Amino acid sequence: MEIKENSTEAKIIESTFKILQEEGVEKATTKRIAEEAGFNEVTIFRKFKTKQNLINISKEYHLDLFKKKLDELFDFREDEEFDDYITTRFYRLLEFSDSDFSVIKVAMEEVRDIPGKKHLISDITDVIFNRLNEFYALQVEKGRIRELDPKVLSLMSFCLMFQSSILCRVYSKDADFEMDYFADMVVDILSNGVKP
Repeated sequence: MEIKENSTEAKIIESTFKILQEEGVEKATTKRIAEEAGFNEVTIFRKFKTKQNLINISKEYHLDLFKKKLDELFDFREDEEFDDYITTRFYRLLEFSDSDFSVIKVAMEEVRDIPGKKHLISDITDVIFNRLNEFYALQVEKGRIRELDPKVLSLMSFCLMFQSSILCRVYSKDADFEMDYFADMVVDILSNGVKP
């Protein structure tokens, strides 16, 4: 379904996602969504047929926006240096808004609700992991970093950068130190290792 900006569909989708991120699926009744969007329930059913269809479209719409933003963030130039790439991406990831990370919150709730199904969170992690893997493979090929398995390095980087961002943003966990310090230390460890 193509969603045009400021259309009735877009307003209903935005309202649905707002309720999903703030209150969860159980509170996302069509009556509640209609109130939030400023339409009646008949309009919702006319445009989306079922509540589940609306919820799925809303999740997919926001997931696509987030994946596009992540893909652009983790894109790279062939001549980009390792330290610059990691530092820049980590800091830019930390600059994502709480609204950006709300997709993660909804995706994490989905994992609990529907076991055994491919989840939004898988799509999100694939975008980042695949970009990091491409970058690290290029770095190895050009001799900019030592011979390492790019997949292992990608997974480690993903965990350090993305999972720490999720911990802070989605779960509102504050570390005992500033995120800038944390980002600098991660880049230092990735660049220099842990041995003296």
